[in-house]
Amino acid sequence: MQLQYLGHSCFKLSSGDYSIVVDPYENGSVPGLRDLDVTANLCLCSHGHGDHHGDSCVTIAESFVRSPFGIEAVESWHDADCGRKRGTNSIHIFHGEGMKVIHLGDMGCRPENWQMELLREADAVMAPAGGYYTAEPSVVSEVLKEINPRIVIPMHYRTAVSGFPVLKTCEEFLSYCSGVVRYETDTLVLNRNSKPHTAVLKQWACR
Repeated sequence: MQLQYLGHSCFKLSSGDYSIVVDPYENGSVPGLRDLDVTANLCLCSHGHGDHHGDSCVTIAESFVRSPFGIEAVESWHDADCGRKRGTNSIHIFHGEGMKVIHLGDMGCRPENWQMELLREADAVMAPAGGYYTAEPSVVSEVLKEINPRIVIPMHYRTAVSGFPVLKTCEEFLSYCSGVVRYETDTLVLNRNSKPHTAVLKQWACR
């Protein structure tokens, strides 16, 4: 399975000839990111804010390829006040190639216990790292320690050339992580033999 980091919280998951784009940003919604121009078989959004709901920027492939993914959507909160500030957020769980991959979206607080049970022991988790609009890095790191994924991929943070000014860079988040590997590519090839680490990927939209 391939996980390509397109930018901000947007990823393209690919297995064989089938692909899914998660949380595409509307063009112009995130400072410093180039416009999305991507084709996939399916597009999923965690919530309705423009930096996560740019489905109009994704071309849906005219294909009869059967999806190799099983998908679950777990409703959570976008803030620590039961959605009163920012509403709900869908956490997406993907099952494919004998693996479990999770995109946390804009998770705003620690999920409830029953939700945490669904998130445990994933092969990879894409996790918000910049705080402010999401749970702070310390909270996200505690969630990750509890659910114990094999690989963590930070997302939704500010870089030197992109992102919202109110977001943190990923460095505070990384201080809570182990086995940090900084990739020179935007794509992680995931298999059942991939070793545990924190994968800091380049962003396609910043290259």
